[in-house]
Amino acid sequence: MAEIVRYDPFDSPRDFFDRFFSRALGAMDGGAAFEEGALGVDISETDSELIVRASLPGFSRDEIDVQLHQGVLSIKAVHGAGEASADERYHRRERRWSTLSRRLALPGVLHDAEVNGELANGVLTLRIPVPAAAKPKQVTIAVS
Repeated sequence: MAEIVRYDPFDSPRDFFDRFFSRALGAMDGGAAFEEGALGVDISETDSELIVRASLPGFSRDEIDVQLHQGVLSIKAVHGAGEASADERYHRRERRWSTLSRRLALPGVLHDAEVNGELANGVLTLRIPVPAAAKPKQVTIAVS
């Protein structure tokens, strides 16, 4: 899951930049410590599955690519250029394309699990089953 880093107001600027660039360089090496894009996600868990919800308003199913590889969930949505009408003269065209992406490190037990996805009302919902081996086991304690 994402790493939470506390802000220390007494940190030196050098410490801040060292931390920032070490994360960015880790991502270029294929590390999952750096999260890309501005794609908002919610991650929750039930007894049987991990649920990831991502906000993708205006994207169709064909414009979304979801991959799970070596424990990293990648979500990428690319909205292509809209068709221009021949009888219209545009003063401004800003809705041509947009791209959102996010990479999330999942727990090791979900290394390459099966992912089920559904897109409804601009929200992509991914359900990833948690294997039985990953669930906590109750330990009985014997009294001697």
